Amino acid sequence: MAKDRTLATIAVYSLKGGVGKTTFAINLAWASASISKRRTLLWDLDPQAASSWLISTDQTSRDAAQAIFSKDVEVRKLIQPSTVPGLDLIAADTSLRGLDHLFREMDKKKRLARLIDSLGKDYDRIILDCPPGLTETSEQVLRAADLIVIPVIPSPLSQRAMGEVARYLVQRGGSPAPILPVYSMVDRRRSLHRKALDDQPGWPAIPMASAIEQMTVRRKPLGAFASTSPPAREFAALWTRIERQLGDR
Repeated sequence: MAKDRTLATIAVYSLKGGVGKTTFAINLAWASASISKRRTLLWDLDPQAASSWLISTDQTSRDAAQAIFSKDVEVRKLIQPSTVPGLDLIAADTSLRGLDHLFREMDKKKRLARLIDSLGKDYDRIILDCPPGLTETSEQVLRAADLIVIPVIPSPLSQRAMGEVARYLVQRGGSPAPILPVYSMVDRRRSLHRKALDDQPGWPAIPMASAIEQMTVRRKPLGAFASTSPPAREFAALWTRIERQLGDR
């Protein structure tokens, strides 16, 4: 199947958990739908289902998220409107805990990529909220993405994890998607964080802020309730950079 060139897939991915992937996925999806007015789909692939909980309009778990990949359920049947105007959602559920095993059994390395391509006439941007780790699922994600956004906490361990992803992509060969590392949870009062920012001045940086914590209370993206806050402005700037990097698509 030829790839629809108007469609771009952005994966929010990290080897490590707890780096802010869900915050990134939700706010980038909001920016795509609300700032760029793109037809946008957020696909939650993390069995913890944090993105789904934040913006789903249907809180009843169907335990069908994995069935999309085994072809037991047609992908469009699980698409639902989110609480964000113009943003659709494929919600995660606990069935995704077995997704790595399913991908190994299927031995189809581009199953996710083909499902995404099948949605090319319906969407301009697909944001993938990915589970942590280097697994069969992440292998599918890395093959399907046009751009990989990696949240990085300004610490040696988190930076090392980002480097491992970069090395893995090089070792795998082929034509891997470009990666965009972004500092996450930045606290400029901390000397370690300031040094990390000085070492990589070209990386975007999202500050630590109480407004981000409020997302889970309000169950809304930052742009919906704190659009002038520093992290909301930085996410908007990050989205502009992503769109520029994606080019004309």
